[in-house]
Amino acid sequence: MSVKQTRKIIMITDGDRVACKAVQQVAHDVGGRCISASAGNPTPLNGEQLVKQILQAVNDPVLVMFDDNGQGGYGMGEQAIRYVAQHPQIEVLGAIAVASNTEAVSGTHFDLAIDATGHLVQSAVDKDGHVEGVEGMSPALNQRIYGDTVDVLDQLDIPLIIGVGDIGKMEGHDHIRYGCPVTKKAVELILQRSGFNG
Repeated sequence: MSVKQTRKIIMITDGDRVACKAVQQVAHDVGGRCISASAGNPTPLNGEQLVKQILQAVNDPVLVMFDDNGQGGYGMGEQAIRYVAQHPQIEVLGAIAVASNTEAVSGTHFDLAIDATGHLVQSAVDKDGHVEGVEGMSPALNQRIYGDTVDVLDQLDIPLIIGVGDIGKMEGHDHIRYGCPVTKKAVELILQRSGFNG
């Protein structure tokens, strides 16, 4: 594949060891590629280095991880997201926004969320994949996913954002022994909604 072609990627805002194994498995299952070098706490590569890796991947879709290591604010993961998303040779099919317990973050809107049992839900989910919300809360306030690497997503033109709990975990529901069903469903939804045809 020529590096001059636009590469189609899915952004995933998690990059710890467990998430990396899950994303690698899902990439294999959908016939895509995972940028394993993007895993880490925080993301070890900057945006320019990530683009180089993406352009060298064998085929699409390319799954790329971004992580701020639990820190609020504009960290390395979010800086890399912005650079990659705005690169002229990159087409972002969608993003998987991963919830965490990080405080002092703005969060991001999402289009769909998937709970720990694999059901599509209209409300936000927490780190464990449980539906969040307080009785009487305005729906608008409950349409945001809160995590350490998601705030920048609202500032970018991403066609589909899916909220999920902690990838590869969610109290065992997304464990690799089960094929990481929540993460896989999120990736497959993004591919379907984007019209991707590998």
